Amino acid sequence: MKPTLLVLAAGMGSRYGGVKQIDSVGLHNECLLDYATFDAKKVGFGNVVYIIRKDIEKDFRERLFDRVARNFDASYVFQTHDALLTPEQIAVSTERTKPWGTIHAVLCARDAIKAPFAVINADDYYGRQAFETLGGYLAGINNDCTEHAMVGYVLGNTMSRSGSVSRGVCTVKNGYLEKIVETLKIYYKTPTSDDIVSLVDDKEVAMTGKEWVSMNLFGFSPKAFEEFDLYWQNFIKNNATSPKAEALLPVAAGDIIEHKKGAIRVFTSSESWFGMTYPEDKAIVKAEIAKKIASGYYPDQLWEK
Repeated sequence: MKPTLLVLAAGMGSRYGGVKQIDSVGLHNECLLDYATFDAKKVGFGNVVYIIRKDIEKDFRERLFDRVARNFDASYVFQTHDALLTPEQIAVSTERTKPWGTIHAVLCARDAIKAPFAVINADDYYGRQAFETLGGYLAGINNDCTEHAMVGYVLGNTMSRSGSVSRGVCTVKNGYLEKIVETLKIYYKTPTSDDIVSLVDDKEVAMTGKEWVSMNLFGFSPKAFEEFDLYWQNFIKNNATSPKAEALLPVAAGDIIEHKKGAIRVFTSSESWFGMTYPEDKAIVKAEIAKKIASGYYPDQLWEK
């Protein structure tokens, strides 16, 4: 069974200042997400499901989806404020303006997932080898498998000079994830320094840059939805009135291990990250994509019209 690529593309882009999911960076107005989808298709994924907001649907179709759908089995679902909420929870969360987070997004796509699936962010570049490795693993498991997977990256290869990044810092033992700690602010100590620190409880903690981190490139069988649903129900029970709290995929993935409901195998990548977090990142992404086109890694134009 060919795996599904599930794309988290409903974010607000508050630090970027716009809808970065569909901002053009290729020679023919391709988005960064075009390249991830192209890589997944090339290495054997069977289809792609995008999770988006309703307010970007028109632009999303015009600037990305329609051309992808002419070349690949593609669909999309909406992450809405009231999805998965009870009437009482909807009533007390009317002032909430941002999405509920990545695990809420994944659960919004549950009905569209019929096979083992990989999850990615829409604004990160992962590299084709990572898709090939994870896709190969997912193609060999069934829908009830409790051994899931992720691709880990070296922290120093995933930093931005434009500002702080959020990463799931991983403890790996014998090739399996033992623990993952979602760390929301990791940054260079000074703009010109290579010293990396994280902000924990308002205190700077030194990091080596060699830590394995999650970039939200996970692979799951549909069995994982059971634990995701339990995490979500507990989260929304405690946070329905919160304007900012987010239900996070790495935390829910960690619960699978903590609750002894399965294991997460860790594959690794030496690929250097680039992505669309800050406005300054766009020029870097365009330059990196241009290099890959020039080297023949990508064709000049990804999709047939």
